[in-house]
Amino acid sequence: MVTASRRDLLTVLGLGTALPASIGTAAGAQAAPSARQTPAAVGERVRIRLLMNSALSGPHAFFCLAHERGYFAQAGLDVEFVAGDGAASVVPRIPQEGFDGGYGDLCALIKLAGMRPDNCPVAVHVAFNQTPLTIGVRKDGPIRTPKDLEGRVIGGHAIDAAIEAFPPYAAAAGVDTSRVSILRSTTSMATLGEDVLNGHTDGVFGFVHTIIAALAGRGVDGRAGLRFLEYRDLVPDLYGNALMLTPTFLQAHPEAARALVAAVNRGIIETLADPQAALEATRKMAPKFADHVDGPRLMGTLEVEMAHPEGARIGIGDVDDGRLRHSIRMMVDSCRLPRTPRPEDVFTRAYLPPLAERARPLT
Repeated sequence: MVTASRRDLLTVLGLGTALPASIGTAAGAQAAPSARQTPAAVGERVRIRLLMNSALSGPHAFFCLAHERGYFAQAGLDVEFVAGDGAASVVPRIPQEGFDGGYGDLCALIKLAGMRPDNCPVAVHVAFNQTPLTIGVRKDGPIRTPKDLEGRVIGGHAIDAAIEAFPPYAAAAGVDTSRVSILRSTTSMATLGEDVLNGHTDGVFGFVHTIIAALAGRGVDGRAGLRFLEYRDLVPDLYGNALMLTPTFLQAHPEAARALVAAVNRGIIETLADPQAALEATRKMAPKFADHVDGPRLMGTLEVEMAHPEGARIGIGDVDDGRLRHSIRMMVDSCRLPRTPRPEDVFTRAYLPPLAERARPLT
């Protein structure tokens, strides 16, 4: 039986009290923009407040590089990055707390669109064309397959993207979710991971590289002690993190939205070409930056979450329409959502650069 949470499903999807606001880091710099990064308003910058999935770190390096090289400022944008508390919680917080947009999980966006479509954000650039969601379990423990999750206690954050997308994963694996106890917690990911290694819980929901990085920050080798039941093995059509903006912002500032996506795309291209330069840019913006943690996190992001083969065909940022429709259908059916969002309710490619200018994966 799934345990009761401090926040029920309606709260998760933005129908209850919002989480407290996090501290932001202002962005703006100097450099030459691409020809497509034209200011949305001549003589003034358009301010954009983005709620991120966490404090800035290695996986955000392409945002940081775009900031340092001035691609936002030269496009007429004043971008503020605000530290969030998880890729799933970002989504309902955007409309709740008046952000212009954010960087969060596409499955959580589908869920919100299926529950509360009014002013629901829309993804304008899908950075992760492969889901990073996972359940970490002890290598020497009793869980060898997803079916072994039944009768076990799996920990996670109070609002976690892997928990929100667990129903379609469980359905694909034939797992009876009523027999999986989900322990939602406000403790750190490092503590959640250590609880698994110490036998206090049987597993932990999260992102693969986030779990490993959190443990590395405490001097623990997560890969040595954990195995990962990765969602992409059973539900490969799910996408991951996406840049999303509110309908209000898109209507008021369409050219600023286009310029923002162009700058992010350029940041990704140059991060792929020179990851070290992107990490140095991140070091300047991330107070808790650590080479041994943020470097592997960035490379894992580039080599896994942003490396689906479809990226070579349609570019990083776009989605395959068939995959998106299937993702929506899985989320609606397994989560029993009251409405089925249209693909255009969740994602628009109207603000993407032309195909020839889009970033391509490393592999």
